Amino acid sequence: MTNQHPITPPPELLEQLSTKYIETSMSFADLVTEVARWGADQELEACVELTRDNDGYDAALGLRATRRPKPPSLKEQALATLEVEPKDDKELIVFDTDQVDIIRRALEALPND
Repeated sequence: MTNQHPITPPPELLEQLSTKYIETSMSFADLVTEVARWGADQELEACVELTRDNDGYDAALGLRATRRPKPPSLKEQALATLEVEPKDDKELIVFDTDQVDIIRRALEALPND
C-alpha cells in the first residue's frame, strides 16, 4: 500500500519535465522550481474550492488574485523605470540596457497616431 500525497505531480508532468531537463540547458533549480510551482498551484486551487460557495466566491477570486498576482504590464514597468530621481539637480540619470529595452518595448506597443 502506498501513501501517496494528494499533491503528487502526475507521471505525464514528471516525464515532460525530465525530458525538458535532459534535452535543454534547464538547471536543476529551475526544474525544482517548476515542480514546486505546480504543487503550489494545486494547493491554491484546493483552497479556492474550499472558499467557493454562495457567500465566499469573491473570497475565492481574491485569494487567487493575491496569491498569483499578474506581472506588471509593460506600461507599468516603463513608468516604474522612469521614476528614478536624481540625488541633486546636476546628476545625470543613466539607464542600463534592460531599462532602455523596457521603455523601448513600451513605446513600440503604442499606436502610431
